[in-house]
Amino acid sequence: MIKNMSENQIVLQLIKYMKDGKKQSFQGILDELHPYDIARIYENMPEKHHTRFLLFSHPEQIADLVQELDKPMQLELLLKLGIEKSGQVLDLMDNDDLAQLLDGLSSERIEELLSGMKQEESEIVQNMMNYPPETAGRLMTNRFVWIPQHYTVRETVDKLKSFAGFSETINYLYVIDHDKKLVGVVSYRDIILADEHEKIQDIMYSRVISVEAHTDQEEVAQLIERYDFLAIPVVTEEQVLVGIVTVDDIIDVVISEATEDIEKLSASGKSIDFDTSAFVAAYRRLPWLILLLFIGLVSGSIISSFEDTLSMVVALTFFMPLIAGMTGNIGTQSLAVVVRGLITREIDRGVIIRLVFRELKVGLMIGITCGILIFLIAYIWRGDPILGIVVGSSLIMTLIIGTLAGTIIPIILYRFNVDPAVASGPLITTLNDILSLLIYFSIATMFLSKLL
Repeated sequence: MIKNMSENQIVLQLIKYMKDGKKQSFQGILDELHPYDIARIYENMPEKHHTRFLLFSHPEQIADLVQELDKPMQLELLLKLGIEKSGQVLDLMDNDDLAQLLDGLSSERIEELLSGMKQEESEIVQNMMNYPPETAGRLMTNRFVWIPQHYTVRETVDKLKSFAGFSETINYLYVIDHDKKLVGVVSYRDIILADEHEKIQDIMYSRVISVEAHTDQEEVAQLIERYDFLAIPVVTEEQVLVGIVTVDDIIDVVISEATEDIEKLSASGKSIDFDTSAFVAAYRRLPWLILLLFIGLVSGSIISSFEDTLSMVVALTFFMPLIAGMTGNIGTQSLAVVVRGLITREIDRGVIIRLVFRELKVGLMIGITCGILIFLIAYIWRGDPILGIVVGSSLIMTLIIGTLAGTIIPIILYRFNVDPAVASGPLITTLNDILSLLIYFSIATMFLSKLL
């Protein structure tokens, strides 16, 4: 029906159905759309139609819609629904998405939103919010299927049929004992292949990879990536099963963490996006840039101290931007490699030593290649082999130092339990500028008599 329709055409058709009171036709379109697409249509629809759109939608559809909107629009939508209907919608939402929605709201607003929910669902969400932000407890959902270990395969299939619509995933079934402690896991595939009279405890895997509720979300993401899980169980310190974290939530975590690291690497500050005002964006960027501005003054003082060298050999100024720029570039490359490695794998002393020596070799190979190239360029341009030696040897040394700086600085911060991403690209670039100019002019001064 809507296969060949554009988004604008769908919006117009939905508005027409709402005006004509054709609820069944309206539902026919929504049934063919993914929740993400419904959210985009809702956002692009004139606001005057939003209330009627919600009246024509089922609570399940509204719950899916809410989870795809940003927080301001979520709160605005719930306000339109009123306490009773918003409570029905919140009951149907995934617990982790609801906890994220309530996070940061005033206690009065939270109480107001939870008041319309079923008591059981409300208590689950409140318990989740007791866990620290960015932990497994905040990410988990209670919408999963658990099985007592004494169940047969037949009993398990019957329960699975009853709860399939409730659960976020049925790829794994988690097995518990009489104390609700996690004792095993069985896959949907294992259930299909097993005899219906077999006991779950006879076909389950007893070695279960799980995380505690207070585990950091990055560690949860690493485990899911390492073992290729679609979900991972969450337990208390006593190994009581309290929830699961699914891979779709981990994808959100990975994107969020990557965005945060990119912001730090670029020294642009946190929470700056397309919608951030110019004043706020400038305010968040300024501290780093002011610091780098003062550090950059050191570069100016170095150039000033070698003023006599520059005045005697003006050709040296031609290669200044090249020396500084190349050093900053290679340092930023090494920084990106190291930060990514520190996040995605376990680090010990042996790994660090191998990494430093590897990057040293990389800097040496790149330095020699670029040094020879710039020697030939300088020699052909000026016909002076000494100038070529000065520029070439300077580039070799600065590229090696730039590589080591981009490698060692984040490792040192990591060892002091500081987020290595704070060793931002601009900081590495600025420090390498200082070192590269100091090396360049020092070598040039040594050969000054032969350059004249």
